[in-house]
Amino acid sequence: MNINVILSGGVGSRLWPLSRRSMPKQYLPIFEGESLFEKTINRNLNLTDGIIVVGNIENTHLSKAIVERLGINPVSEIVESHSRNTAAAIAFAAFSMDIQDLLLVTPSDHVIEDVHEYERAVQDAFKLAAKGYLVTFGIIPTRPEIGYGYVQAEGNDVIDFHEKPYLEKAKEYVDLGDYFWNSGIFCFQAGVYLEELQKFRPDIFETCKAAYNKRKKDTIDKDLSAKIPPVSIDFAVMEKSNRIKMVKGSFEWSDLGSFESLFDYFKGKSSYVQGTNLIIAEDYVEVFGVEQMLIVQHKGALLIMPIAESQEVKNIYNKLNRNNSNLL
Repeated sequence: MNINVILSGGVGSRLWPLSRRSMPKQYLPIFEGESLFEKTINRNLNLTDGIIVVGNIENTHLSKAIVERLGINPVSEIVESHSRNTAAAIAFAAFSMDIQDLLLVTPSDHVIEDVHEYERAVQDAFKLAAKGYLVTFGIIPTRPEIGYGYVQAEGNDVIDFHEKPYLEKAKEYVDLGDYFWNSGIFCFQAGVYLEELQKFRPDIFETCKAAYNKRKKDTIDKDLSAKIPPVSIDFAVMEKSNRIKMVKGSFEWSDLGSFESLFDYFKGKSSYVQGTNLIIAEDYVEVFGVEQMLIVQHKGALLIMPIAESQEVKNIYNKLNRNNSNLL
């Protein structure tokens, strides 16, 4: 079986105050009347035989409501009592399937345009994954971007992974032509992923297995899951394994990880973009004499800042989190 594993446990902190713990960005119905979660399901529905939704206990009711409204019966709903990053979330999905099943792992909060090109890349990934490879999707960069990690590759062969670069290094990556944005989309057999996880991070494998085996219905055991090291699939497996391949994605892609990327997405599509400003507000807002500004008013919070500085929103979120603010 080919299964779409949808990772839906994130809170989208860089899109605060729009994105909250009670309503993360993947569930906001502001994308042509749909949520990013819904778009993810629809994009992969005809490519796979079913879905597994891996979410956290605070927002699983949101994903269930959308799935029920769409009339889709997922293969499984896995509820994490604690978010322990992507290596664990994917391990739970892999434990729930037969070892030969192919897992197409997709975040729930990405935008992808050019569906035909996306489908071509997915079919290429399925072919490589069926041969026992761990496949990552590398996006052909359209600009120097410091908000993404990069994959260096020659054809399908991965040379190296690189962390988010500073601007001059990002420009160098784009000029070289063999560096691709690390999309966070993966494809592999369930058994192959678990083999590599056990090989390189046996501590994550064993603690995930113990927590999964003690699950109650769909919910992972709370006490045991707290013992799982919170590590991404990139650090745990992809940067260590010698069974990695990459497929090139020439489709338009964004993880909408900042208001700057949200501005780019809405430009020409929505009244949220007014001139050079991005304005998303519950009440009427009029601006005059300012350009390239971000104004977001949502549920008792008002954020005003230059769009170019929108990566700093995460620091604001972290400050509010330290202060146990009810605005999160």
